[in-house]
Amino acid sequence: MKLVIAIVQDDDALDLIEELNDKGFRVTKLATTGGFLKSGNTTLMIGVEKEKVTDVVKVVEDVCKMRKEIIPTPTTMSNGTGMYMPYPMEVEVGGATIFVLDVDQFIKV
Repeated sequence: MKLVIAIVQDDDALDLIEELNDKGFRVTKLATTGGFLKSGNTTLMIGVEKEKVTDVVKVVEDVCKMRKEIIPTPTTMSNGTGMYMPYPMEVEVGGATIFVLDVDQFIKV
């Protein structure tokens, strides 16, 4: 048995859960927060047989695509007034971080 942990952007989470459920995978959803953009992420835990890990990873790759977004970043104005002026910056968001862990024991209570 394997435990697949996928950390995805909130915008992709519902579509990914729906697709995984349609393929017969059960998913546990945890709300998490990212550090870089301080935006909401979702951590999904999926328990599967070793032979099905590739199928799960394929679904995540198909649904969670990298994309570019423009975000405002505060920059201090140089005149010393303490005012901040938003400066647009392009960043890549989306995609997924996937961990696959071995599960030695599975206990259902």
